[in-house]
Amino acid sequence: MLDNLLAVIHEENLSEQLYHSLVGLEVEEQRIDQHGRLSRRPHPSKFGSRTFHPYFQTDFSESQLEVITDPNPNIGGTLDQLDTLQTVAYRTLEGNDRIWPLSMPPVMDDSDLQFIADHFDRPAMKPYREYLVKKYGLQHGCVTGVHVNYSIPDPVIHRLFSHYTDEFESLVAFKNALYFRIAQNFVRYQWLLTYLFGASPIAEKGFFETTPPELADPVRSIRNSRFGFVNRPEEQVTYASLPDHLAQLQRMIDAGTYFSAHEFYGPVRLKGRANAQDFLTGGIQYLELRDFDNTSFTPNGVSRHALYFLKIFMIYLMTQPLPAANVLELLATGRQRNQAVALEHPLETTQFQANGQRIFREMRAMADQLQAHNEQWGAIEDLEEVLMHPELTPAAKLLTHVKQGSLMAYGQRVAREWYHKRITADQLLPQMPRLGEDTQRLIMVALQLGVKFYQVRDEDGEDMFMFTFDGITQVLQERDTVGKEPEALLRQLFPDLPERPTPLNYGQSK
Repeated sequence: MLDNLLAVIHEENLSEQLYHSLVGLEVEEQRIDQHGRLSRRPHPSKFGSRTFHPYFQTDFSESQLEVITDPNPNIGGTLDQLDTLQTVAYRTLEGNDRIWPLSMPPVMDDSDLQFIADHFDRPAMKPYREYLVKKYGLQHGCVTGVHVNYSIPDPVIHRLFSHYTDEFESLVAFKNALYFRIAQNFVRYQWLLTYLFGASPIAEKGFFETTPPELADPVRSIRNSRFGFVNRPEEQVTYASLPDHLAQLQRMIDAGTYFSAHEFYGPVRLKGRANAQDFLTGGIQYLELRDFDNTSFTPNGVSRHALYFLKIFMIYLMTQPLPAANVLELLATGRQRNQAVALEHPLETTQFQANGQRIFREMRAMADQLQAHNEQWGAIEDLEEVLMHPELTPAAKLLTHVKQGSLMAYGQRVAREWYHKRITADQLLPQMPRLGEDTQRLIMVALQLGVKFYQVRDEDGEDMFMFTFDGITQVLQERDTVGKEPEALLRQLFPDLPERPTPLNYGQSK
């Protein structure tokens, strides 16, 4: 199936459009207090309701902040929006709260765990949350990471489908095959991403009741190992085929093994449909890639290099054939390799280095055929160097900051530096330096309240600001914002905009 796909991409001159596949981010991070412990303050009251908020959410714990970008064809655009949203988040933090920069949570004792158990302010999610606590424990839900949402432009899918109409009975069947091949190959080669970007080498005191022997020494990624944010070994859903994958997932849900599809923690989730079987009729809309640890080496917790690499890596995964005769073996090998790499010492050369070199050779040949951009070439070259030099990996670099078996001092220092950099910036929203202070403040309040915002230019090059809530879009120019009180203007534009949630009072953090 999908034979000669790379040649078709080249023949149809689709590489440029594939480089502009849509990427959106979901960045999970924990709020901490001045002592470096999980914050005991509620979700900031200035944010709008989490029942609908498109940008700022929480998940398992009230201290977890999830920042969500829109899908964007350009990595620069995705990261610019992320930077703006995170600036808004920092300017909305209350008291002494800061943002913890690592995937593994800070030190937790019994009182911290009890506080997490007792405080949860999303009533609709409470039954699911109580189920997760009982099944996996409190610590499991405190692990954070970066999820990347990836989708191929529809025009590309249509053009490719025209070459495979004899093989697939419908566009939906073709699109599903394309996305599911990427998902399967992602499972095969996830180990390479875990090697290149793993950044959770140790767990702080209180995460494990008894530290597993395999974690006596630092590793590449606890989060991506069997000790991290994963399903139980006996409750895995495989990627043997799309029908099998969906049927397994549905059986898990029907049997009560999974509370819902949300409990599936595999490396790739199929997204865009409400129910598992709907994918067969409606089609996969996008993939959620769940491999990435938070990185403390960039203030937004996401590696720009990783995202540029991912763009070209996804094309590689799309064009790699999967022999039907041994697909189960290849997938099983991929998962075993990922576990092995996740638990390797960060300073050791990976046991699969030769396989990694082969992948990079094939990616280079593909990039040459598709006339890759400089950003992609730079990512390939730099990360091939990381493959050959494990001391350059994020996990290895974190080891230089471990003191007495802990990253607490380092994490707190980075959290302070990130906070100071954000709140002392010359501009309210530094990614929008051309805009006046009134306009920047209106945008910040809109983002806090959950009003979607887009900036465009008209035919004369003048900035236009599009604000959308509940299906209604209002377009403003900069002069419309001057001298206006931001929230009053937004409520005039959107009379149905809910009031901010009533501030909660948990008492002060320790």
